[in-house]
Amino acid sequence: MTQNDSNRRTFLKSSTAAAAGAALTSTIAKTAHAAGSDTIRFVLIGCGGRGSGAAAQIMNTKGNVKLVAVADPFEAKAKSAISRLGKGDNKDKVDVPDERIFGGLDGYKKAIDVDCDLVIIATPPGYKPQQFEYAVSKGRHIFMEKPVAADAVGIRRVLDAVEESKKKKLMVGIGLQRRHEPRYMETIDRIHDGAIGDVIAQRVYWNGGGIWYRNRTPEMSEMQFQTNNWYHFNWLSGDQICEQHIHNLDVGCWVKGEYPVECNGMGGREMRMGGDASKSQIFDHTFCEYTFSDGTKMFSQGRHLRGAWNKVGEAVHGTKGTANPSGSIEGETSWKFTGNSPNGHQQEQHDLIEALMRGEIYNEGEYGAKSTFTAILGREACYSGKVLKWDDLLARGRELAPGIDNYKLDTPPPTLPGEDGLYPVPVPGEYDPFAS
Repeated sequence: MTQNDSNRRTFLKSSTAAAAGAALTSTIAKTAHAAGSDTIRFVLIGCGGRGSGAAAQIMNTKGNVKLVAVADPFEAKAKSAISRLGKGDNKDKVDVPDERIFGGLDGYKKAIDVDCDLVIIATPPGYKPQQFEYAVSKGRHIFMEKPVAADAVGIRRVLDAVEESKKKKLMVGIGLQRRHEPRYMETIDRIHDGAIGDVIAQRVYWNGGGIWYRNRTPEMSEMQFQTNNWYHFNWLSGDQICEQHIHNLDVGCWVKGEYPVECNGMGGREMRMGGDASKSQIFDHTFCEYTFSDGTKMFSQGRHLRGAWNKVGEAVHGTKGTANPSGSIEGETSWKFTGNSPNGHQQEQHDLIEALMRGEIYNEGEYGAKSTFTAILGREACYSGKVLKWDDLLARGRELAPGIDNYKLDTPPPTLPGEDGLYPVPVPGEYDPFAS
């Protein structure tokens, strides 16, 4: 190991104990985009589209980065990701021999144990809490895609691990990329500065036509099928309100500067897989009324219904005007964002890698967990048809996957079809959000 290697290791694993923005004297801090040995070694956990995309976007930054290990429940998917990522301009940024490609539900531990600085976690939300905990326990910097969990128990685990990551001065980035987009950042700064007066109501939407589905193959175990088809099982995805609509809910909470204290909602299934509950158990439409501590409301629509009105976005109503957080304000003084609008997925990786190379850290783990829980609160309100309090659900909410740390690809999953071949679908009025 060269002296520069030693400096890099010391910086990435311990020198980040310096407060964000502090001047560091290490070699890597002096050469923010240095060549040669100042390399950030990262591993990828979860090799689907978003995980492979995040890895490619990290390699598109100005930092000196190298992918050194991958893990996915399905080893063939991990190998395929390496084949794609190792082509073209990024081929010199991939150093993953076969012995550092790991399969199975415990493969994440083997990948995180590889000598690395940064861990990318882009697995189904139900698996993320234990993976995040393990990465923190190993002292790794982390980028974790949203949502960060699927139930209240998982959120509590993540919040506890976030506190540990702060003690260790670890970088934690969360894939809520709107937080890194200048158009959102400047608009919300203006809202906070009073451009539309006091915020009195918000409307947030993720309405679209639908999502992918992966058919079962004869050799698949039930756990393999559900893990491969994770979006359609609430213990893995948290339902559409968590997996996609979280972005808009996060913006609403960012605008408000707090999280809701309670929620009521409604929802169900009209078109999901043609009404066939033998393929999917999640809802295809939800409507939530979130209440903040001052009594103001955030109204939420999330759906997958073909032929219906599509809308992904947010609207804010104030005492002196209205705002679209993605870049415009109408009121006593109207304004429209005219600056550069970079791709948020890419920008969040520019920000993360550049901060690491400068010797600065930031931690997005708490708002990542709380925005995820906002979505979970809404889902459980829709599933149950009850008014749910944030504090009650966070403390006592049901655990969707007991014993998940010990699951293997041949373990029976926590959700199984009944004798009729149908998966259980929550029924408002009957579903208990606090069941053990």
